[in-house]
Amino acid sequence: MRRTKIIATVGPSSDEEVVLARMIRAGMDVARLNFSHGSRASHARAIRRVRAAASHVGRSVGLLLDLQGPKLRVGEFQGGAVFLRQGATPLFTNRRVKGNAELIPAVYSGLMRDVKVGDRVLLDDGKIELRVIRKERRGLRCRVVIGGKLGDHKGMNLPGVRLSASSLTAKDRGDLAFGLRMQIDFVALSFVRSAQDIRKLRRLLHGEKHPPLVIAKIERREAIENLEAILGEADGVMVARGDLGVEYPPERTSPTPSSTERTC
Repeated sequence: MRRTKIIATVGPSSDEEVVLARMIRAGMDVARLNFSHGSRASHARAIRRVRAAASHVGRSVGLLLDLQGPKLRVGEFQGGAVFLRQGATPLFTNRRVKGNAELIPAVYSGLMRDVKVGDRVLLDDGKIELRVIRKERRGLRCRVVIGGKLGDHKGMNLPGVRLSASSLTAKDRGDLAFGLRMQIDFVALSFVRSAQDIRKLRRLLHGEKHPPLVIAKIERREAIENLEAILGEADGVMVARGDLGVEYPPERTSPTPSSTERTC
């Protein structure tokens, strides 16, 4: 019996029943629904099609709801992208404006509160690096250490910064309620930092007749530091190697799935 389970993300290019049936025959055990994208209506349609395809193939397929978590992204720019030149000193702002090379809009509202002078700000999976040089009334003044082209809605990483935002946002709570109505099998919590994050999610599942299994996504340095406690609360973990690789500096080796497995 194959003990290793295969999780596949279902999206616009794969949510047709005939495609899903091929994925199931190829070995998909769990269909992942990424709630960072798509509407609840589109996810409901995908769930119905996964179940129909699984019934047609004659196999049981689990459904995993992957919660978005707090948004750490830049906003939009004039023309869709800007080039940040090394040595430049742009300003990060929480204002909803179209940015440019001197003004970078940030979606995360806790940026000014959480980040300190000297902290690194990494953008677009670490391709661009800035360093905070001072806090101003209008935002964070940063110096570009490694420049490059930055497009709309690219991700932001704040290595070593303890985020004040809850791992469960209002959107997540609504998405979870939707998932419970659809009787999903697993729920993955993004940006887990401690066992307390898992306990908060479990409180929302209290009273459910058939609660989904809780999966902790290990994608921040704090999660690695609190891994044993997190494993004591979660039913399973997903290791996001890409995000962890950005969180840890190049001179250090980020924890690998094998080291997490040993902790398990």
